[in-house]
Amino acid sequence: MVPGSRIAALAPGTWLESGDDGLAVLRLRCEEQGWTLQTPRELFGRWRWFSGSDAVRADALRRAWADSAVQALFYVGAGWGSTRLLEQGFQVPPGPRWTVGFSDCSALLLAQRAAGSLGAIHGWFGGDMPQWRRLAGLLRGEAVAPLQGRGHGTRLQGGHSHAAAVAEGPLMVSNLTIATSLIGTPWLPSLQGCVLVLEDTGEAPYRIDRLLTQWRSSGLLRGVRGIGLGRFDWARDDILPGDFSMEEILLERLALLGVPLVSGLAVGHGRPNLALPLGRRCRLDATAGTLTLLD
Repeated sequence: MVPGSRIAALAPGTWLESGDDGLAVLRLRCEEQGWTLQTPRELFGRWRWFSGSDAVRADALRRAWADSAVQALFYVGAGWGSTRLLEQGFQVPPGPRWTVGFSDCSALLLAQRAAGSLGAIHGWFGGDMPQWRRLAGLLRGEAVAPLQGRGHGTRLQGGHSHAAAVAEGPLMVSNLTIATSLIGTPWLPSLQGCVLVLEDTGEAPYRIDRLLTQWRSSGLLRGVRGIGLGRFDWARDDILPGDFSMEEILLERLALLGVPLVSGLAVGHGRPNLALPLGRRCRLDATAGTLTLLD
């Protein structure tokens, strides 16, 4: 993106307050880049929990994608409801388009990749300035710093271990619950050969166990070259004495896949929520505990 670029703000899920402070901050940040933030009237609508009926929100999404004067779509409202727009028949047009969002809006990012379109970025426009500068840098086509996490040696079935390794492939990033809800639909892209990064919030360890067991049992993780883990936050009183910790569940379910594994990445709910572009080639190094974009 360059000075003069236009961005459409969309609320594909939950309604927004007209005086939302986050929008004011985002507008200022865009102006500093020379970008114009458009806030269509539908952005501040309200129908039950949503910013409008499914049909109204889907129509706003279609019009934004069809507007050749708009270079980027910022999904500013999440919460719940993005998948309902896909059910309405929305289809991602061919060709690349910058889109930014996370959480519930992961459904739209994944559907964009499933359609073969590049430009989807898992991230958020809020947070501190370093978080924003990283997102803005990606939108300007600039190189960004690697993410630092904790590398883990992998275990093969039967308990045998081998040295931590390096994986390269196109990057896929999503909220785990949202991606799970797309299993069996045309909106979940192929994970073959990719480096997969997952995050989630509000789900206790036993629920994460169920989700990851579904992924393992369905065969979705076969062919994944490496796995990165962002934040997995939940209410700490939603567990019983003797339960697995979240880290124990994640490692027990994923280490046996025998692929490089890095946890503790600053991705997902919480701060910082560092932006990652879907479809970009990357390197996951489980020895160094890093995730690096390659191109």
